[in-house]
Amino acid sequence: MQNIDLICVGKLNAAYFAAGVAEYQKRLGGFCHFRIIELPEAPVSDRSPSPALIEKALDKEGKAMLAAVRKGAYIVALCVEGRQISSEELAAMIADRANSGAGNMAFLIGSSHGLSPQVKAAAQARISLGRITLPHQLARLVLTEQLYRACTINAGMKYHK
Repeated sequence: MQNIDLICVGKLNAAYFAAGVAEYQKRLGGFCHFRIIELPEAPVSDRSPSPALIEKALDKEGKAMLAAVRKGAYIVALCVEGRQISSEELAAMIADRANSGAGNMAFLIGSSHGLSPQVKAAAQARISLGRITLPHQLARLVLTEQLYRACTINAGMKYHK
């Protein structure tokens, strides 16, 4: 069974996001080994942090994220400059990895400051959930649902209409 990891910075602090993510995480268990790895957000003490402080925080978070990726996993960075893809394209991406024999995948969601340049450089794919800005907790819920949707598409189920 394929391993799919969601590596993200920060915790879900709203019960409704946590409940939604938990539901899709449970559903994904029938299709893949799915795990969520939550990493701490690097503290940025200033209310209006300088670019240097943000860069330092992103660097720390990026190193932790890359250290959490399974060896040989296909890294997908969620970032604003990523390519917008359809649910069917996400399903094809997952199926391609599963069929390649090296099916491990890691989807990475950064902090409110984004992802570090080293994470983006290490990623084999960069995707965007759209041109709108989503809070990171909502992005995690949307991605988890889309991973479930992609798995149901690949299984030929009727969830995706």
